[in-house]
Amino acid sequence: MTGSRHDADQKAGMRKWEENPLAAHAQAQQHPEGRETEREWVPWIVPVFVAANIAMFAVAMYANNCPAHAHALGAGKKCVGAGFLGRFAFQPLNQNPLLGPSSATLEKLGALVWDKVVHEREGWRLFTCIWLHAGVVHLLANMLSLVLVGLRLEQQFGFVRVGVIYLASGVGGSVLSSLFIRDNISVGASGALFGLLGAMLSELFTNWTIYTNKAAALVTLLLVIVINLAIGMLPHVDNFAHIGDFLTGFLLGFVLLMRPHYAWSQRYVLPSSVKDAGRKYLTYQWVLLAVASVLAVIG
Repeated sequence: MTGSRHDADQKAGMRKWEENPLAAHAQAQQHPEGRETEREWVPWIVPVFVAANIAMFAVAMYANNCPAHAHALGAGKKCVGAGFLGRFAFQPLNQNPLLGPSSATLEKLGALVWDKVVHEREGWRLFTCIWLHAGVVHLLANMLSLVLVGLRLEQQFGFVRVGVIYLASGVGGSVLSSLFIRDNISVGASGALFGLLGAMLSELFTNWTIYTNKAAALVTLLLVIVINLAIGMLPHVDNFAHIGDFLTGFLLGFVLLMRPHYAWSQRYVLPSSVKDAGRKYLTYQWVLLAVASVLAVIG
């Protein structure tokens, strides 16, 4: 009876992965002898990040106050929604098709500007730019992706590791962007989101043994990454930041998201003769962690 129950639990976990390959691997069930399951965290830092981004967009629109500068827009150009949004009205679509503030407002609030970072020593822009968005379309796309990706990661790995990856990836992407983009400003949390996607990919590799549907998980992740790279074609959003964030998150994933391999997590269920069942982590996981740590520091 006990063995049947464990077999059923394992099959249920496999079905869960097949239904949602981006979800974390099913937790091992409580063993009759008292083995504890892995902890599942209650997400709170990802919702805080979402709220902070929305609040900063509201601040940007308040500071923009398009109607107050309507006389400078030129003939035939009007603020979008000025009649019911008031000072929160959007810039004309020919200036910002994403329904958002002007470039000048974004620059004033902390957008990434190469000249100001390099020559005016405003390094704080490497951090502030990840909390600003070019428009409603940009904001909604990023926040939806952040909720879908971030909540699942935080449930599995906790707020500390997810928070570190999010913030460090955002700054890492800003650094790479400032090395290559000199003529345009850059804003958006999509870079930090790419860090989480990179961490998910490295988590897939380093925890390869616990995945039941490896191909589906890999293809789905790559598809999400390609879609988000396409967002880099939007105004004020650059793929150099995406690439920098992705690489930072990819390396940090090997360091922070390593989990016990499958045989160890099922050691109470599998026969004692199974190879490596007594080792919590495999050699290749430690090698990946060491290499990624070195590369992260060098980067």
